[in-house]
Amino acid sequence: MKITKLTTYIVPPRWCFLKIETDEGITGWGEPVVEGRAHSVAAAVEELADYLIGKDPRNIEDHWTVLYRGGFYRGGAVHMSALAGIDQALWDIKGKALDVPVAQLLGGNVRDSIRVYSWIGGDRPADTAAAAKAAVGRGFTAVKMNGTEEMQYIDSYDKVEKCLANVAAVREAVGPNVGIGVDFHGRVHKPMAKVLIKELEPYKLMFIEEPVLSEHYEALKELAPLSSTPIALGERLYSRWDFKHILAQGYVDIVQPDASHAGGITECRKIASMAEAYDVGLALHCPLGPIALAACLQLDAVCYNAFIQEQSLGIHYNSSNDLLDYVTNRDAFAYEDGYVRIPSGPGLGIEVNEEYVRERAAIGHRWRNPVWRHADGSFAEW
Repeated sequence: MKITKLTTYIVPPRWCFLKIETDEGITGWGEPVVEGRAHSVAAAVEELADYLIGKDPRNIEDHWTVLYRGGFYRGGAVHMSALAGIDQALWDIKGKALDVPVAQLLGGNVRDSIRVYSWIGGDRPADTAAAAKAAVGRGFTAVKMNGTEEMQYIDSYDKVEKCLANVAAVREAVGPNVGIGVDFHGRVHKPMAKVLIKELEPYKLMFIEEPVLSEHYEALKELAPLSSTPIALGERLYSRWDFKHILAQGYVDIVQPDASHAGGITECRKIASMAEAYDVGLALHCPLGPIALAACLQLDAVCYNAFIQEQSLGIHYNSSNDLLDYVTNRDAFAYEDGYVRIPSGPGLGIEVNEEYVRERAAIGHRWRNPVWRHADGSFAEW
């Protein structure tokens, strides 16, 4: 079997899909994308394709090694996301060729389903609480929310009070047993993170995500002891070499690599195993499309330390297209009682609606994240 062609599709709302074709008619799909840099990643896929054409798609480990190490300059969001989508598609091909799900090729399932959480939003406590209550009404047993809007290095206490009011309203709305993740989104600098982490302790959160940007991981030794709440991060780390510093430091409780950013299935499996050795949980990051979610679920099936999965069904970004629009076997993602079943079909377990992908790719997108500024006009982290 030989690879004959790689084609990328920029599709709404903010995704990039990749199709890899072979001379035996077996195709694989991946989702190589950086939100806001989809075209850059597609260009990187096109560059990496030069090496892959004519190669046997089943030699995944070797292809990964060459595509990573074969360039003198390596790593980072664009390169690793391009590699991630290629890797997903290669695993999809191999699973289809052998008529088994990817999880079977990785050693077989340790679970049949995994708990999922729903993102909630709202500008006022009542709005956030209502969104949380609605998510629970749809069967979710865990939700995640943004903690704050823009926040200066040292900010006024009203910003803290607004965060506390939102979290308190959600906790009151959903009761004591629903998990609540609060995402600082890298918007909070260390001085204010100290305040927020301590003040949020009474709400018994499931985790606090990205309390500071990952490049400031050394601050965690000051922040983690302030609360018993688990600390989660990793969506902006791209390889096992990025994660080894975080894990060795010992202050992170949950790692969140993204299977469309951190080198795909091959690399995220290794990151998960590293985390397990440190007794750290895995919650794969995935506010993306159906191919990315399918890849995550195949990983969740085989990673013992996976305990919850992010997913984008109904998320606010998906205004033009939603998670299930691009697949023909929508029942592959079977949601029930706050869990989603691991897809059991061959490869990634989903059937991509290629005709609809092509139709939407004709429209495409140029999604960009907002640019925020503080009251003094200086840039604020989004």
